[in-house]
Amino acid sequence: MNKRYRPNVAAILQRSDGLVLIGQRTDFPESWQFPQGGVDRGESPEEALCREVSEEVGIAADAYRITARSGPHRYDFPAGPDRRGFDGQEQFYFLCSLPAATPPEPDLSGTCGEFSALRWVDVYDFPVHLAPKMKQEVYRAVLRQLFPGKPGNPIDSP
Repeated sequence: MNKRYRPNVAAILQRSDGLVLIGQRTDFPESWQFPQGGVDRGESPEEALCREVSEEVGIAADAYRITARSGPHRYDFPAGPDRRGFDGQEQFYFLCSLPAATPPEPDLSGTCGEFSALRWVDVYDFPVHLAPKMKQEVYRAVLRQLFPGKPGNPIDSP
C-alpha cells in the first residue's frame, strides 16, 4: 500500500549574524522547531512559505529572500495516518536570509498560536534533540546540507 504524504514547507530564517529562528511549540512545550506548514491546494511552495512565516512568526515576505532550498524530505507520523489520511509529511526547507542590518523581530502577538516562544540560535547549537522525534533525522539531513560547516558539528549528534 502506498503511503500518502502531506505537502509541507519549512522556513529556516537566518539573520545577517548567522543566527536562525526556532520556535517552542505551544502544544508540545518540550519541542522546538522551524516555522512550517502545509501547502494549500493551488498554492506554490513559495506562496505557502510566505503565508506560514507570516502566520506563525509575524515576519512579512518582503523582509527576507530565499537563498537555498532542500527537499523533498519525508517523515512519518508515529501514531499512523492523521485525520485526513496522511501517513506523514513531505517537506521542502527554504533557507531565508534576513539581509537588513536590523531585521524585523518576530512578533507572536498576531500569529496563529503555533509557538509560545521564539529564539535565535547559532545553527551549530541548534538543539536537534529537542525537535519533535519524528523530524530529527530530517532536520539533521537538511542542516548538514545547508550548513556543511565545522568539524564536531552538533547537528551530527544523535
